[in-house]
Order: sequence, then structure tokens, then C-alpha cells
Amino acid sequence: MKKILHIAAFIATGFVATAQETINLSMGANYENEVYVKLADETQNTYAAASWDVAFLRNSAQNIGIRVNDGAGIQVFEAANDPAEWNNIDVTNEASWTPLYNDDTNWDNGAFMQGSATYGWGEYNPATHHVEGTIIFVLKYADGTYRKFINEDFFGGYTFKFATWDGSAWVNETTTTVDNDDNPNNRYNYYSLQNNEAVVAEPAVTEWDMVFRKYVTELQANTMYNVTGVLHNPNITVAQNEEPTGEADPANVTYSEEINTIGYDWKSFDGSGYLVNSNMAYYVKYDEDTVYRLVFTSFEGSSTGNIELEYQDVSSLLGFEDVTEDVSFGMFPNPTTNGQVSIVYDVANTVSVKNTIEVYAINGVKVYSETMSTASGFYNKTLDLSGLQSGMYMVTFTAGKNSVTKKLILN
Repeated sequence: MKKILHIAAFIATGFVATAQETINLSMGANYENEVYVKLADETQNTYAAASWDVAFLRNSAQNIGIRVNDGAGIQVFEAANDPAEWNNIDVTNEASWTPLYNDDTNWDNGAFMQGSATYGWGEYNPATHHVEGTIIFVLKYADGTYRKFINEDFFGGYTFKFATWDGSAWVNETTTTVDNDDNPNNRYNYYSLQNNEAVVAEPAVTEWDMVFRKYVTELQANTMYNVTGVLHNPNITVAQNEEPTGEADPANVTYSEEINTIGYDWKSFDGSGYLVNSNMAYYVKYDEDTVYRLVFTSFEGSSTGNIELEYQDVSSLLGFEDVTEDVSFGMFPNPTTNGQVSIVYDVANTVSVKNTIEVYAINGVKVYSETMSTASGFYNKTLDLSGLQSGMYMVTFTAGKNSVTKKLILN
């Protein structure tokens, strides 16, 4: 799934970003921790990176997602597509198994969702409204341990079975259930197959913007590699922009829902140490139009896992005003010297009422009118007002019965 949102910033005299702040965090030596960060209050939540093996999406009875802890070096293979083969799984057949990977652009498209069944790991039963497991997976750990795994059922939770290969036989077969009601403020529930226990490995979904962790990505075609980087919360969008002057310039940046937009390539290794690209700025946008700009300033690598970044609230540069709870708009440049003005508007949720933009001369005569999209998303509409005389005009954005009016100067 890929959805790209476009925005152009409204930069005008009088809008000033807040002071720049510094965040220092540490993943620990050899990146032993995953660190969740929330910019608004600089909150950090740290969890042992190897504390879990499998994660289960729990935010809805209709949403299914199972991820593997790829950052801990665990590989997933589809070993059979018939649950009746459970007792016949043979690790000597590894070469014939199909490797599966977490999607690093979408949290919910985990490795187990990549299997050959309709739902990755299983099929929907219309009689019971359960999803029933049909795929047998094998997890291969960094130390060479094998565990076979099948998620047997989903209905308000995940019931799964697993066993460990001891070198000659599958042992310690266990069946357990992770209920969706557990940890109701989190998106995922986590389970350690190694320790046969549920664990908490993330904060409440409202308490983090991004997580610093190891994960697998496709560096080259058909070449998967474990990298250290940043994945962002699914409830925010992120843009990146090359800004060598160091000045905030969020004009015409592209906001993306892909969780690896920040990713791993803000740093590079020069043979003796890591260099960070301090010219690359990242814009982190919340649904309510709060935007933070962040730049990485230091990365010490696996010896310490220490990372430093600077950030600031640049929301005021966007110049948005709320028309309704669901619609906000701004415009730039203002004044305009060529009669071209961009209307930037954000529809948080698809609305049934009509959105319109109207331009009035100072004497009240309407000189321009256009209907705008009502579907959710960010929009940037350029108005060509070059045919109008220089002077002051009033621009009104109307959503249903609500409207906001701004002054526009044509020079």
C-alpha cells in the first residue's frame, strides 16, 4: 500500500518557527535496544530489541497483521501450505522453503502476511467468520535455532502453535492465544517464543512518533540486508528535503505514509566512522497540522548506539487555519508578483459538504470561484489570477456552512 500526500508551505512575514531543541538517545552497544521517541515532549521509551519474536496487530477485530522480529536476525520461511504437514517438517529441506520478509513501508504487511494463503497465513471461513491457519512457517534464528510456527486461528485474537528443533526432533510443542484485548492502547502485542511469554515492546500508539531499531530492507534487487534506522508511526506522515543552508524550507515537499521515509540512509560509513547528512531535513506531520523539522547531527555506530538529532516546531510556517474540524487551508505566496497563488488545504476526513474557493475584489465583486475536492488528503491548487488588476483581494475557503477569509495582495 502506498499513498503519497502533497503539500506546499505558506511562508509569509510574521511566521516564525520555535526554538531548536536537541535530543540525545542511545540504542546501546550493538543496538541492543529499540528506542521509541515522541518529539512533542521528548519522551523516550526503550525496550530490549531481542525481547520478542513475533508481533500481532491488535487495534481492530477486522485488521490482521503478524510481523517477525527481523531486527533480531530472525528469518521466516514458508515450509508448507497444508496444516496436515505439521509433523513432516524437515529442516534439511530449508533450501526448498520460501523466504518471507516484513514490508518496511507498511507496519501491517509483516512477513507472515506474505505467505501463499489469501491472508498470508490463512483463509477466511465464512461459516464461522474466523481466519483459519493453513501455512506452516519455520523461523530461523541468528544462532541457528529453528522453530516451526502456525497461526491456527484469528477471532478477536491469535491462537498459534509452535515447536523447537533440538537437532533431531521437534520438542516443546506449545499452543497459546494472544488476545486483542491485551494492551488496548498499543497497536501490537508481542510474544517471545524463546521464553514462551507475552511481552510489551512498544508504548501506547499516541506516545511515539518514530522508533530507532534494526530492520530488514531490500538494498539491491533481491538482496535483503539488516540495517539500523528509523521507522515512523502509522498515524503521522513524513517528508524529506535537502536544505544545505540549514533554513527551514518546507515548500513543495512530499509527505508520505511509508514508514521508512526517514529510514537508514541519513548516515553513511566512510571506512573509519559514520557521517550524518546534516543537510537532509525531515518533516514530521501530525493529523492536526503540527509539523516538526528534524536533522540528524551525530551517529556513533554499534560501539555505543548513540544518536543525536535537532528538531523544531515549524507549524507556524504552514499558515493553516481551520475551516471545520476536518478542513483547513492556507495560501502562498502573499503578496504574489505574477498573479499565481497556491491554495493549500488539508481534508482530514472525507466530507459530504462542498468545498469552494472564491476570490472577491475589495468592492465585494466575486472575480473567481472554483469547487475543490472533498476527499481526504493534502491538496495544492494553483490559482491563475494574472488577469486581475493589482491590489487587495479577499480569498474565502468555504466548507459547507463554514468559511475562512484571508487577504491577498496582487502586486
